[in-house]
Amino acid sequence: MPSEIENCETVVRDPRPVVRKFLARQQHEGLGAIVRRSIGRFELKYFDPFLALDEFSVTAPAGFPDHPHRGFETVTYMLQGAVTHEAGDLQWMTAGRGIVHSEMPAAQGTQKGLQLWINLSSKNKMIEPRYQEMLSKDIAEVEKDGIKVRVIAGHALGTKSPIYTRTPTMYLDFTLKSGAHLQQPIPVSWNSFVDGGSKLISPVTAHHLLLLGSGDGLEAWNKSSKSLRFILVGGEPLGEPLAQLGPFVMNTQEEINQTIDDFDNYTNGFEKAKHWRSEAATALGF
Repeated sequence: MPSEIENCETVVRDPRPVVRKFLARQQHEGLGAIVRRSIGRFELKYFDPFLALDEFSVTAPAGFPDHPHRGFETVTYMLQGAVTHEAGDLQWMTAGRGIVHSEMPAAQGTQKGLQLWINLSSKNKMIEPRYQEMLSKDIAEVEKDGIKVRVIAGHALGTKSPIYTRTPTMYLDFTLKSGAHLQQPIPVSWNSFVDGGSKLISPVTAHHLLLLGSGDGLEAWNKSSKSLRFILVGGEPLGEPLAQLGPFVMNTQEEINQTIDDFDNYTNGFEKAKHWRSEAATALGF
């Protein structure tokens, strides 16, 4: 049966307006790393189903050594350099019932990218973990009428991503040439935003997230003389209770307490964490 996004019309009749703008503020994360976070701060704690959005910029030895996750998905999209992935590469990780992993710089110089956390429904929180990795050259890409899009998840310009998302999600990297006009449908029930990272959109919106209101899609014109680049993300709200403690995201405090016990005792999804250490963590003496 076709999903809601596959049934979308290609013409936007009720464009979504920008209703709020959030600055991605700097904060310390991992080992000596500084990220700019927009979703997941007190100004925008949760934007169902999105838990966090970070712009990361790290230089070795800073990074994100071994750490656990449960109950959500992470999407790491490299914009420059390599953090075990090359520039333009993608990793879509479903933590499910439990996973421990590491993300450390894998090249010299500064490594930049975006990491998005997407909540999982209660029925999917304890599924087996899954990795979907895609090289930059394999990401679905199409160009038409002055518009280029990399389809990381969902559909755009008649092209569909092979990435499977447990929580229905669209993740689109657009570049509009001068004078280009975009109409991108978004299911009316979904929440959506546009990311204005350091090299995206314009200096006015650098390091900002633009929250979109209600409507059936995004309509954008590039009226400048330069190319315009931005990332559009949308997702189906779960509408479920949320309980979170750092990298553990469940529905109740009791489930969070159980997750802590499971991790401390290497049980119920964290069995391998007792003896596993990443090569990066070992090199750093962890």
